[in-house]
Amino acid sequence: MAWNEPGGSGGKDPWGGRKNEQGPPDLDEVMRKLQNKLGSLFGGSGGGNGQSGDDGAAVSGGGMGSGSIIGILLIVLVVWGLSGIYIIDEGNRGVVTTFGKYTTTTMPGPHWHARFIQNVDKVNVSGVRSIELGHRLEESLMLTQDENIVDVKFAVQYQVGNAPGYLYNTRNPDETMRQVMESAVREIVGQSEMDFIITGGRSEVVNRAQALMQQTLDNYKTGLVITQLTMQNAQAPRQVQGAFADAVKAREDEIRLRNEAEAYANDLIPRARGAAARFIEEANAYREQVIAEAEGESARFLSILAEYRKNPKVMRTRLYLDTMESVLHNSSKVIVDTEGGNNLLYLPLDKLMQRDSAASGSSGVSSSRSNVGASTDISRQNPAPVRDDRRVVREIR
Repeated sequence: MAWNEPGGSGGKDPWGGRKNEQGPPDLDEVMRKLQNKLGSLFGGSGGGNGQSGDDGAAVSGGGMGSGSIIGILLIVLVVWGLSGIYIIDEGNRGVVTTFGKYTTTTMPGPHWHARFIQNVDKVNVSGVRSIELGHRLEESLMLTQDENIVDVKFAVQYQVGNAPGYLYNTRNPDETMRQVMESAVREIVGQSEMDFIITGGRSEVVNRAQALMQQTLDNYKTGLVITQLTMQNAQAPRQVQGAFADAVKAREDEIRLRNEAEAYANDLIPRARGAAARFIEEANAYREQVIAEAEGESARFLSILAEYRKNPKVMRTRLYLDTMESVLHNSSKVIVDTEGGNNLLYLPLDKLMQRDSAASGSSGVSSSRSNVGASTDISRQNPAPVRDDRRVVREIR
């Protein structure tokens, strides 16, 4: 039986309650009360003290028309304007888009944007971000130019340099950084030899890899700037580390021996150069001395020659005497050529000088005479040596 037929509902309404009991609120009544309240706030009629006829409704609607709508619009406009205020913290940038299209980038401080028309995304540009490469086995093992495998670990630190590029040019800038880092490092390692990477070429590998990474990021317009790239570890794979350690030790011994040889050479060469310079200076001094002596002798000879030309006989006698004096200067024997005789008188002065100096003058004279007589007898007994000495003396004259 239908609810609206007499007796069909049993005195109950569709919600299970009695007609005389309180039921759900009427929507029209709720809207009417709300309009009355708003009308009373903005100077309109409240509906005439509970009037429910058509005239009351008309009066209520007329009071709501102009003043309440303008007031609602003003409230909505104020709320909308206040909701567009935003503040950018220090170290951040605000990227403003209008209907999804990039408009501008705002600096730290208070700003305003049209809500529901514009959108603001805040990006931290001062924070330093980091990514590590090589902590997984498939990432750390790389092939070198000399077909060896090296185990390397890298870490990169970077910042956001261009906020719009960071937000809109790539789907995931941080993952792009990881992929670019792995690609660049593998390329640079593949162009270098293993010994160069592990020993003295770490800084060069890092610099080349960083330059290649930044160039690739700029080409992708990611807005990222690399601040530092470091090589945390570089070694041979675990399976060959023993053999590689022996090779490294041999290389270190080679470097040590080379350094010792260089130190010895640096000590020996200066001393040799000093000795050579000393010898050269001595030779130069000797040369100057010889030249000076030769020039002196030449000058002396020329001066003697001039005097000789003036009186040759006197000069010959003088030269003879000077020569004999220089020849017999250190001789302890004296040979006397007596004029008018055929024998030479030999005086053993060395024996005479060895006699006692305390002897008297008379005894010394007598002993000298006896020695002279003895020597004369000896010379007479041996005429051949006397003739030889005389011939020598004459040849000297």
